[in-house]
Amino acid sequence: MATEVIKIEAGGDCTDAVRRAVEVLRSGHLVGFPTDTVYGVAARADDAEAMTRLREVKSRSPDKAFTVHIGSPEDATSYVPDLSGVAARFVRKGWPGPLTLILDVEDPSRAPMMSGLNGSAAAAMYYQNTIGLRCPNDPVAQALLQSVDAPIVAASANLADHAPPLTATDVLKELDGRIELLIDTGPTRYSKPSTIVRVRDSQYEIVREGVYDARIVERLSTVVVLLVCTGNTCRSPMAAALAQRELARRLGCSPQDLGRSGVVVNSAGTAGGYGGISDHARRAMADRGMDLSDHQSKALTAEMIQQADYIFVMTRSHRDRMIEMAPDAAHRIALLVQDEDVQDPLGGSQEEYESCAARIEQALHERLQEVTL
Repeated sequence: MATEVIKIEAGGDCTDAVRRAVEVLRSGHLVGFPTDTVYGVAARADDAEAMTRLREVKSRSPDKAFTVHIGSPEDATSYVPDLSGVAARFVRKGWPGPLTLILDVEDPSRAPMMSGLNGSAAAAMYYQNTIGLRCPNDPVAQALLQSVDAPIVAASANLADHAPPLTATDVLKELDGRIELLIDTGPTRYSKPSTIVRVRDSQYEIVREGVYDARIVERLSTVVVLLVCTGNTCRSPMAAALAQRELARRLGCSPQDLGRSGVVVNSAGTAGGYGGISDHARRAMADRGMDLSDHQSKALTAEMIQQADYIFVMTRSHRDRMIEMAPDAAHRIALLVQDEDVQDPLGGSQEEYESCAARIEQALHERLQEVTL
């Protein structure tokens, strides 16, 4: 029997198609569906007959698992109860998106999703205490995955060792009659496979480059905190040094080792790029055991704003300027002291610089609690 095909035009309503796909999956059959990378073929992990069909299509042995597909990043902890810091960053920053994560799961039976499921379901999802997770950035895929009340595994919708399909036509060339339903939304967004990253504790390894290259993967694995003032000669460099010390304390490492833990703290000025640290600021930090004598002022750029996960500014005018430079980053820009400006001590006494440093230090102790490591 030929595969049933439901075509959805760009921007069209997918409600009926998703409802039909859910019916097919619940009946133990296979569904071809679009993702942001390639077309996939899905099955219920808790349905033994469906898994047998999927393994036949993909010529995969019973001891090998498939990648679990989820409709929301928040669903990750249903399969991996204890996400490491690096894994949590990939989930938070990389999903939904063209990224597949291979994660350690010490005891799959502890995963909330395994409640009430049998060993064959576990074998479909977990392999040697690891699991592959994927959260596609595609509206149809998300709607489908969020509508099925069971774990869904999927693989590219092609025969083993063949090129992954980028259109519904590609799927039908190989799987027509071998899957019950295919949702056709035209060519996939990226027309390229996802990047696969293996995460072990605080380390990661790129198993396969796809849409994301190594540079993007590194950015996803890192937490970037940006402190901003005007000239980047006193307030923001003092704040950056104090933030490094506070975050290092939380991670149990030295400030010099923050980078190895995937944390970067930067500072810049909306009118920066000239000179080094002010003498009064250098002394204020020296009193706290920090040497800022090598600091050089940096000018704020739109790229710095876009790469930062958390941005703390000294005044409202700094926030306004940054929103002009990068409007889509507005939700990540906050005053260091809530509802108050930290005034520039430029031209003031050493005591005024000390007071400014103390105010920044107190504010950071509160604000950095918002930073998820």
